Amino acid sequence: MITLIAVSVTGILCLVLEILGWRKILVPVAVVLLAAILGTVLFEVYSGQPFAGDSPYDMIQVTNTSLGFSALFILLTIFLLVMSPRFYEKQLVKIADYVAIKVFLLAGAIAMVSFGNLAMFFLGLEVLSVAGYVLASSNPRDLRSNEAGMKYFIMGAFASSFTLLGITLLYGATGSFNASDIFAYAAAGADSIWFMAGMALTGVGLFFKASIVPFHFWAPDVYEGSPTLATALMSTLVRVAAVAALYKMLMVFLPALSLPFQNLLVVLSILTMTVGNVTALRQKNVKRMMAYSGISHTGFMMMAFLHPDASFSTILYYASAYSLAGIAAFAVILSVCRKKTDEDISHFYGLARKQPVLAFLLSCAMLSMGGLPLFAGFLAKLFVFQQSGNLWLIIFGIINTVIAVYYYVRVINVMYTKESESPEHVSAPMEYLAPGILAIALNVLLGVFPSIIG
Repeated sequence: MITLIAVSVTGILCLVLEILGWRKILVPVAVVLLAAILGTVLFEVYSGQPFAGDSPYDMIQVTNTSLGFSALFILLTIFLLVMSPRFYEKQLVKIADYVAIKVFLLAGAIAMVSFGNLAMFFLGLEVLSVAGYVLASSNPRDLRSNEAGMKYFIMGAFASSFTLLGITLLYGATGSFNASDIFAYAAAGADSIWFMAGMALTGVGLFFKASIVPFHFWAPDVYEGSPTLATALMSTLVRVAAVAALYKMLMVFLPALSLPFQNLLVVLSILTMTVGNVTALRQKNVKRMMAYSGISHTGFMMMAFLHPDASFSTILYYASAYSLAGIAAFAVILSVCRKKTDEDISHFYGLARKQPVLAFLLSCAMLSMGGLPLFAGFLAKLFVFQQSGNLWLIIFGIINTVIAVYYYVRVINVMYTKESESPEHVSAPMEYLAPGILAIALNVLLGVFPSIIG
C-alpha cells in the first residue's frame, strides 16, 4: 500500500512542479523519488519485513509476487523517464504531462499485481489502460499515432468490457469482490456456471491486454504507429504488467483450474509463441518485429502458467530478462530512428561502422531475446521449459527458439555486413545510451547470477 501511495504522490508532484515552473528539474526529481521507492521495495523483498501490511478491507495485499513485480515495474519506469527529455525535446511544454502519465501508468500496474479485491484490480487496469491510450496517440500531428491511439482505445475498451462483465458474474456467484473469498469459493467446489463464466470472461479480457493469440491482432499496428518511446513502454512495462496480472488472477482461480483449462493454456501458449515468431520473420519494420517478438515471449511466459503455485520466480525472471533486453533494444531504435519517418530495418545497415556501441547494445539485446547463453534470456527459457513439465510445450518452445534466433540474428547481420544506404551520421545521445548500457549490464548480471531473483 505504501508503494502505491508513494508512486501516486510522485505523479501528482510532477504536475505540481510544472505549475511552479520547475520543468527543468521535473525528470530528475521523478527519477530520484522512484529510485528511493525502488530501494524501499527491494529492502522489503530481501529483508522479508514489509513497511506496512495489507490495506484495510484487503484492497491491497503485500506479497512476494506484488513486491517482486512492483520492483521490476519501477525499474522499467526509471529507464523510460531517463529517455523522456531527449524524446520530447520538441514538446518540452508538455513533458510534465507525459512524465506524470507514465508515473500514473506505473501506479496502475502496481495495483494490478497487488490487488486483494477485484475492484482495486479493475481500477488499476483502467488507470494503466487510459494512460496507454493517451501515450499511443500523443503525437496528434502524426496520422499513424492517431490511428494507433484509436485502435488501442477501441480494443482496450472491448477487453475491459469483458473483464468487467467477468468480475460482475464472479460477484454474483460468490457475493464478494475479495480475492480470498473467491479463492475459498473455488476451493469449495465452484460448480456454479456463473462462476465459470466469470472466470472465463475475466481471463479473455486479460488475454487481450497481454496480446495472447488469437487476441493479439491489435498489437502490431498499435506498436508501429505509436511514438517510439510509447512503444517501448507498451512492449516492456505494459506487457509484463498484463502477464503478471494474469498470473495473479490465475492464483485466485487456482482451485478451479481444471484439466480442460490447463489444456487450453497449452494450446494458447503454443499458438502465441508460434504465430508471433513466424509472423516476425516477414517484418521489415523493426518496431513491428518487436511487437510480434513480444507476442512470442508472452507465449513462452505462459508455459509456466501450468503450475502457477510454483512459478512466481520463473515468471518474474523471464519478465525481467525480456523487459531489460527490450529497454536496451528500444534505446538503440530511438537513437537510430529519431530523425526518420519510420523504423525500417534499412536504417540499421552499417550501424557497426557508424556507432559500434549502439550496434553492440542492440546485438546483446537480440541475443538475449533469442535465448543465447551468458544473457538472462537463455536461463529464462531454460527455467520455463523446466517449469512447464509438458513435452509438447518444450518441443514447440525449442522450435520457436530456433525460429526467433533467425530473425534476431538478421538484425545483427545487417548492422555488421550491410553498407549503409545513407551517409547521415547516427548520434548516440547519453539519455538513450546510459539506460541501454545499464539494462544490458543488469541482463548479464541476471544471466550470471540468477539467484538474485528467487
